[in-house]
Amino acid sequence: MLTLKPLSKDAIPSALAKAERYRLLNEPGEAESICLDVLQVDPENQEAQITLLLALTDQFPGQSTSRVVGRATELASRLKHDYDRAYYSGIVRERRAKTVLHHERYGAAAAALEWLHEAMAFYERAESMSPANNDDAVLRWNACARLMMTLPEAVPELPEPEPLQLE
Repeated sequence: MLTLKPLSKDAIPSALAKAERYRLLNEPGEAESICLDVLQVDPENQEAQITLLLALTDQFPGQSTSRVVGRATELASRLKHDYDRAYYSGIVRERRAKTVLHHERYGAAAAALEWLHEAMAFYERAESMSPANNDDAVLRWNACARLMMTLPEAVPELPEPEPLQLE
């Protein structure tokens, strides 16, 4: 098995800039690899954790397995600041909702609504503790609300019909 080469600590800022560029170039797998290299050297690096989380959510449309969603959710829960934990937990759920809708399967709208409700709850939590002049959580909440307004109403679950009895 191959042994990965360690990144030097001095190279972390430029590596994170490259990771962001790869995300912008729609190459989240490359961004993920760079973030993993940074976290190998500096496990508590918040910028690397956030960029990795975003790179994972960028991959949801292609591979939104519960494992990838779980990794992103776990990364969000490990962030140091309460605001970041709430905000990025919302991001994970919002992007999961959009992926569910993109696949257009039966029940997608109902599933997406659940994910969007969860995202909005996290955004409200983030909004309550957001730094001054930071309305990112409000912007994301509004985006979720607008998306929800385009979705059909979720069909309520109907009770099981009683079996017919023949006379």
